[in-house]
Amino acid sequence: MERFDVIVVGAGPAGCMSAIKAAEQGRKVLLIEKNSEIGKKLLLTGNKRGNITNLENIDTFITKYHNGRFLRNAFARFFNEDLIEFFESNGLPLKVERGNRVYPESDNASDIAAFLNKLLKKTGVKVFFKRRVYGIIKKENYFEVIMSGGKRYYGDKVVIACGGKSFPSTGSDGSGYKLSEKLGHTIIKPVPALCGIEVEERHLTKRCAGLSLKNVRVSAFLKDKEIGEEFGEVLFTHYGFSGPAVLNISGDISENIDKGKVSLSINLKPALSYQQLESRFLREIDDNANKQLKNMMRVILPSGMIDIFLEYTKIDGEKRVNQITANERKKMIEALLNFSFIVKGVRPFEDSMVTRGGVSVKEINPKTMESRIVPGLFFAGEVIDIDGKTGGYNLQSAFTTGYIAGVSI
Repeated sequence: MERFDVIVVGAGPAGCMSAIKAAEQGRKVLLIEKNSEIGKKLLLTGNKRGNITNLENIDTFITKYHNGRFLRNAFARFFNEDLIEFFESNGLPLKVERGNRVYPESDNASDIAAFLNKLLKKTGVKVFFKRRVYGIIKKENYFEVIMSGGKRYYGDKVVIACGGKSFPSTGSDGSGYKLSEKLGHTIIKPVPALCGIEVEERHLTKRCAGLSLKNVRVSAFLKDKEIGEEFGEVLFTHYGFSGPAVLNISGDISENIDKGKVSLSINLKPALSYQQLESRFLREIDDNANKQLKNMMRVILPSGMIDIFLEYTKIDGEKRVNQITANERKKMIEALLNFSFIVKGVRPFEDSMVTRGGVSVKEINPKTMESRIVPGLFFAGEVIDIDGKTGGYNLQSAFTTGYIAGVSI
């Protein structure tokens, strides 16, 4: 029987990194990938430009994740500057852009995949493509890995790094959860994250589809309790909302959507208080007394959303400004500060960038990524119950957990 020191399941960023680092230590490594190439999902990251990491400090980084504290020990050993050095010292030049985001100079995510391919060959990792793992059996002092066609391979250690359920067309079909669960691990229910939000009132949002709102505050509520808040850009869509701020709050909504009524509130003027907005309204009313309300609102809102805003508030936009009642003025101010919608659901895994949920972090040693339940079994990447916001955080955690698993074997 052919036996390896390490068998890695999944050739995304986490799996490739763990395989490379294990091989650099002299281990005989087998990397198994169900696709015909490595990093198929990697090619989509950063709008296909490959947002590798972010230059924020560790304390800020930790706040960008669900279960971020689990990563503190790992980041202390291999963090953003270490990742940049890993790439650049091996021949892939990088650059820093707005928001401290780090990309390849080429602006092409495929160069990251080519880079990893080169290192896999250089370190002597044996790679099997178009092979699916159907089972992993723990023996007394080794693992039996069962593949398509009934072929079996044997390894002293195994790394499960086959991703989550987002973008299943890239191979992230949740198979890693099944393998982990059969080995005795708890799987936190996987739900979509970094995805759009569907609302009940889409008859309003679809009329503004494509309109972007910058510098707004988005809050999500389960009944009356706030479950998430983000500041940034929001995009109207035919189903509801998307855009960076909505994507970053979507995981909080996903994991609470079955617990009761969830609402999404947009503060369109987060820099202003109720009193400041009222003063502005009174000033605009004095200056535009004979105008129609819908025309006056152009100095307050983007023209593309005025009609739906007035429909939302149930105020006639044809009215003259000097006919607006105090109650109507109050209603508009409150709507500017709390433009609220009932959440119908989140977009499916097919449209989500990452998965929230996976192998419970309580069952993984954060210093080594080794299972606390099955000695010799390691985890890396999105299969773990960790997910980050947009901006390079998810690739950094994938490479870091892959690195820690690889050097700990």
